[in-house]
Amino acid sequence: MNHNLHFDYTTVGHVTIDVLEDGSRQAGGTAFYSALQAARLGRRALIVTCGRAREIEQLIEPYRDELELRVLPAPHTTTLRTAGSGSDRSQRVLAWAGPIAEKLVLDTSILHLAPVARESPSRWRGRADFVGLTPQGLAREWSAHDGQIEPTRPTPADADVAARCDAVVVSEHERTSCAELIATAAAAGAVVAVTAGARPNTILAPGREALELDVPALEHPVDDLGAGDVFAAAFFIALSGGRSALQAASFANAAAAVRMCGAGAGAIGGLAAIEARLSRVAPAR
Repeated sequence: MNHNLHFDYTTVGHVTIDVLEDGSRQAGGTAFYSALQAARLGRRALIVTCGRAREIEQLIEPYRDELELRVLPAPHTTTLRTAGSGSDRSQRVLAWAGPIAEKLVLDTSILHLAPVARESPSRWRGRADFVGLTPQGLAREWSAHDGQIEPTRPTPADADVAARCDAVVVSEHERTSCAELIATAAAAGAVVAVTAGARPNTILAPGREALELDVPALEHPVDDLGAGDVFAAAFFIALSGGRSALQAASFANAAAAVRMCGAGAGAIGGLAAIEARLSRVAPAR
């Protein structure tokens, strides 16, 4: 692949091996789910990750005609044991690929920094017209003994990255630990969306009071793995395309709902499915 070619959407973060309760293994990580959502919205999407190239290529083989992939070599691929769903989901780190190299050279309309395990770089070179951050992986640490994940606070270097972002998406579970990072991003003019599952989103937009946006009820959800990552990609794309913060969040909620109506990454929807879902709920202004 020619890494100097322009992309519409670039995610930087670990593509993970998710080991499920039944022992099956599948591709995971925000970098994967968000890039696939971007691709299904018609964007030329690139994942920059690190790990064992052959493992990662095999994991995402069903989607290789939709995504472009750049794997920086590492001794291991980040592997997570995943159990439960929603707010009851738990994960343990079985293997870690290490940090992604600093000073990446990028050429992209949207850069999505998508750490799952404290791996994202704080510096990059080249072009990134819009920068989005999902800081979940910056608010984690894990035991070397058993891989148990515990919350932690992002570092000052992480706050410096937040100050260069145009938008941030964070879940309510990380809101407290990421409070300083959120404040830094908001002060620099970023739009911040706080997701809370089926409860209302909180939207922090420059020059406005905090707003709440109801999440339309979903009658028959199948599974929610990756739904937050799908929300983030749709939110960043909608914002960068000129939609208001509330319009972007409504679009992102619809994208997450489409994902949750089916099983696995294959259920991630395209524009027609998302707009059809969105048309059934009251429009945001």
